[in-house]
Amino acid sequence: MIDIGNKETIKREAKAEGFIRLKESTLRSIRDNKIKKGSVEEASKVAGILGAKMTPQTIPHCHQIPLDSVEPSVKVEEDGVRVTCTVKARYKTGVEMESLMCVNSMLLTVWDMVKYLEKDEAGQYKETEISGIRVLRKVKGQKA
Repeated sequence: MIDIGNKETIKREAKAEGFIRLKESTLRSIRDNKIKKGSVEEASKVAGILGAKMTPQTIPHCHQIPLDSVEPSVKVEEDGVRVTCTVKARYKTGVEMESLMCVNSMLLTVWDMVKYLEKDEAGQYKETEISGIRVLRKVKGQKA
């Protein structure tokens, strides 16, 4: 890991997003809250929070950062589900990885919850696709 011992503790924030393309019929089931495993929105938000908190256990060189907040968001769009996550902390290093882990955990949870609706007759996912995972914003603020 990189030595951050001499860095100042300051306010940090990062917002990331990602998208999962799904069938129209699957999206209808999500909107109508008819997914067998429950609410896609609620489960993916919880998974995102857990993902952000578990970042240093998953990414070898990440520091354990005391997070101030993790704010996941889910939006069902015309051709899929867009998720975002804003993470805030007061620490010596940024929280981009935590926001990206949140987004990835959310997207994988959506996939897991709807996979029975997305598979074709051969068990393949020809239309399902995760894309557009990126950091939208990174902010370094004043001293904490």
